[in-house]
Amino acid sequence: MQFLKMLFWCLLAFLAAAFTLGNWTTVPIRLVGGLVADVNLPLLLFLTFLLGLIPTLIWQHAARWRLRQRLNATERALTAATADAGGYAPMVPEPVPLSATQPTV
Repeated sequence: MQFLKMLFWCLLAFLAAAFTLGNWTTVPIRLVGGLVADVNLPLLLFLTFLLGLIPTLIWQHAARWRLRQRLNATERALTAATADAGGYAPMVPEPVPLSATQPTV
């Protein structure tokens, strides 16, 4: 499995390098005030990719942090509830096994 993962990443790196070499052209970008910036196309695509990826990563990190805080609060509440019960969890009756009877036809 590790070999396939490494093969995938090498193939992806090769495709990215081939794309970069095949599209190494400058693209003019008009800025404010009549300024024009000449940027290589692969760099421009990488920057736009990061422009979309970074807000998504920030949102995902915040969501994980919120869920971790909720989990910690729930664990503290459970610990407090079991401490109030004398250190023992409430007794739950064991399930009764079903009898293995064969229906007669």
